[in-house]
Amino acid sequence: MKNEMEENYQLAKWLAGEMNADELKAFQKTPEYETYQKIADYSSQLEAPSFDENKWYTTIVSKPKKVKKVVRLQPTWWYKIAAIFILFLGITLFYKSYFAVTEYSENGQQTAFLLPDNSKVLLNAGSEIDYKKWGWKNHRQLTLTGEAYFRAAKGKTFQINTNLGKVTVVGTQFNVKSRNNRFDVTCYEGCVKVNYRNKEVFITHGKRVVFENGKPIEVPLPTSSQPEWTMGELAFANEDLTSIVKELERQYDCSIELQNNATQQLFTGSVPLHDIDGALQILATTYHLKIKKINSQKIILEALNVEK
Repeated sequence: MKNEMEENYQLAKWLAGEMNADELKAFQKTPEYETYQKIADYSSQLEAPSFDENKWYTTIVSKPKKVKKVVRLQPTWWYKIAAIFILFLGITLFYKSYFAVTEYSENGQQTAFLLPDNSKVLLNAGSEIDYKKWGWKNHRQLTLTGEAYFRAAKGKTFQINTNLGKVTVVGTQFNVKSRNNRFDVTCYEGCVKVNYRNKEVFITHGKRVVFENGKPIEVPLPTSSQPEWTMGELAFANEDLTSIVKELERQYDCSIELQNNATQQLFTGSVPLHDIDGALQILATTYHLKIKKINSQKIILEALNVEK
């Protein structure tokens, strides 16, 4: 193995022309020298083919390039998720548009919102409105439970249904109250048609109509440009103490108990909306009541014996 390595080393030095005179003489005496010399002589007569660099470059550039088609593979699960999302979104939008929408105002709160035609609604405490977005432009109607102030946008007939009566308007401002057996409608702008049982009444700006227990009752005409409850007061017109107490419970989100109450006296006036102590004091003075405030959520109003 060693001799073979040395032989290859000597051959490499001879081909490279790096042998000194003594090494060359020793290498020429080897048996293989004659064969190596013949190979070297023959190789020197061979010529490498000429290489035209410019021609080579021109040939490469002029060859038509193959357009690589890139196919991007997307995981099938992504398409499935997207399809499910689109389907869910479509169903949700359809449901919201076709089925009833409910706006609700909790006790002690007021809720403002817009209808599909940008009609403005302010919902009083303890009240609810149901309507459908689907076809609203051609069928503007809703169902009200409680009390609400409307600023109806101009358009086709606007109809409010309640359990006591129906109100029909075209682009106007009005207030509708349907509580217990009392149906109260006030017009602040335009004209309003009120249907109550078999009666049909038209009222215009600054007019009001009230029905209670199936009969119309006389009440003072409104003196403000919009309902008092939208401006921080609760106004009552010929209402009994029981109805007033129920309204205070809705507005202040509390429980008020009437004890020993036998009065039939009706009340016309206003009490503060954001001051329960002030409101209770007005009632106590008017009806000769003693206020027992158990806690912030429980109040007792006891009628005093004024007879001597």
